[in-house]
Amino acid sequence: MSEPAKKRALIYGGITGWIGQMAAELIKNDPSMELIVSKNRMENRSAIGAELDEVKPTHVLLAAGITGRPNIDWCETNKPETIRTNVIGMLNVADLTNQKDIHCTVYATGCIFEYDDKHPLGSGIGFKETDKPNFDSSFYSETKGYMEALLKCYSNVLVLRVRMPISDDLIHRNFVTKIVKYDRVVNIPNSMTVLTEMIPASLAMAKASLSGVYNFTNPGVISHAQVLDLYTKYIDEDYTYTVFTLEEQAKVIVAGRSNNELDTTKLMNALEELGIKINPIDVAVDKCFQRMKENLTKLGWLPGNLPKEFKRAKKC
Repeated sequence: MSEPAKKRALIYGGITGWIGQMAAELIKNDPSMELIVSKNRMENRSAIGAELDEVKPTHVLLAAGITGRPNIDWCETNKPETIRTNVIGMLNVADLTNQKDIHCTVYATGCIFEYDDKHPLGSGIGFKETDKPNFDSSFYSETKGYMEALLKCYSNVLVLRVRMPISDDLIHRNFVTKIVKYDRVVNIPNSMTVLTEMIPASLAMAKASLSGVYNFTNPGVISHAQVLDLYTKYIDEDYTYTVFTLEEQAKVIVAGRSNNELDTTKLMNALEELGIKINPIDVAVDKCFQRMKENLTKLGWLPGNLPKEFKRAKKC
């Protein structure tokens, strides 16, 4: 009996994209999949079309996009560039893969909601995949809200709502890295995505040709303070932080920030059918910091040798 043909994955965002690079590393070690990393820009429709015809992928992973540097405030003053990638480019890939009957996984965002009267803070009532976005206080989130409504029209597209992604290192895009460097943080429970657990799950979902929208976070919520307390426990016992209010935060940022809880019932049911177990967010983050401690120790950063940008002495 002949062996089944390998699946062929083409990744957009696999060269410089954080999530794309993580997915690419996993695929490299998967004997059932062949990896091709695109060098084309998504907004170049003709180049994307030609590439799809040449490579003939069975799956496309779309992990490219603009989030802004150092954060989403950048998008407020660079709207054409944001649209070019996050709207035009993404639609190009979704539309062309649909025409060519290729499965397409989009690593999107769940930062298109904010707590409201029907989904109050602390209620445990999360936004579902069928809920319409209610947060547009940042241009980044506004464009993502537009895109989700359009991507739903494509039967070949799997949309994964990632939120506040966390990894077991201190790369600059890690949610942990970002808040560790802030002088003050808000302390609001949020749905978050621990990538070490969730990226493998996303590849399994792609292989199974799932489509539609999924809230792609670990079950439950965790607050900024809880995350930083774990950072203090595992990484730097001398680290300190200060909590401030949303009103105080609004004075030091340009674009609003999304805070919400996403309902993961649909995701958990799908993953159960695929034989995949995902930890609740509090457990997942704790395990993530344990791995981070091991990784930073191997790097020589621990104990007591973290770069200055991460150090903050305790106040007397």
